[in-house]
Amino acid sequence: MFLVSNNLKKLATGLFEQPDAREAFIEALRTPAACDPALVWLLDRPAPFPFRILPGYDWQPAFVDRVPFGDRPGQHPLHQQGAYYCLDLSSVFAACVLEAVVDPPATVVDVCASPGGKSILAWRLLQPELLLSNEVIGKRTAALISNLQRCRIRPAAVLSRDSSILAETCPQSADLVVVDAPCSGQSLIARGKDSPGCFHPATINMNANRQRRILACASRVVAPHGYLAYFTCTYARKENENNAVWLMKQFPQLRPLPVPRLAAFQSHLADFPCYRLWPQQRIGAGAFAVIFRNEETGTRRPFPLDQLRPIWRSPIAGRES
Repeated sequence: MFLVSNNLKKLATGLFEQPDAREAFIEALRTPAACDPALVWLLDRPAPFPFRILPGYDWQPAFVDRVPFGDRPGQHPLHQQGAYYCLDLSSVFAACVLEAVVDPPATVVDVCASPGGKSILAWRLLQPELLLSNEVIGKRTAALISNLQRCRIRPAAVLSRDSSILAETCPQSADLVVVDAPCSGQSLIARGKDSPGCFHPATINMNANRQRRILACASRVVAPHGYLAYFTCTYARKENENNAVWLMKQFPQLRPLPVPRLAAFQSHLADFPCYRLWPQQRIGAGAFAVIFRNEETGTRRPFPLDQLRPIWRSPIAGRES
């Protein structure tokens, strides 16, 4: 049974001024709703369609379907064939900020990539010339490689480098850098899972500081006129809006961009464009997303892939049908 701790109450008080809003937030964690999976289609939808389709949202990409949890799409043969990738709808929501990317990117770098959902979404949305999925934790790279292979994402490569190495080796070389940052994992509670200590201030502070280090390194990789997208799946303001404000102070060339499709989800905790999905909305477990444009002038540097010694590369040819 989930117990409402004093730390959660304090967090809710900092997030919502109105008592009703605080209680709705806490109740969504106390009684988690089933998170219906989203299918990110990578091949054409089959006919007849093998799943029941739930009503979509106006921000939902055309290549995404929401299906009932009980249909178990992860066990269908089409999943193994790489026809689609299963995600929580919150992840799809966050990735919608990538629609702010105007020109097709040559190089996309996903800094914290495993198990690969945001990498695959970025590839599906933007069709980059090269997708680089980085995962610093070695034991997590196997799942990342497996998912990219199963979904036949090409051309792509997998790296396992600390973000500081990326900053030193690849400055100003990526058109888009994605940071789906490691966080306190508070949204796990909204999925009915355990996340011990996730509301404790020490846990939040530790993660916020780690995110700032990653964000600072990732910002150095963004090419002039390129983009930096920042996502989390947690609720604490320190790990979301506060880090975005800190980033803009450290790197004033980064300008947050509005995403009209997500305007209804503008965070009430910020006076700049950034977007929140809350668990009490009963759409997904929750997400935070913001995308920045690098206003610096200059030319993108070539990405030195060989210097980073990727641990896996896809075939050079385009995606197989």
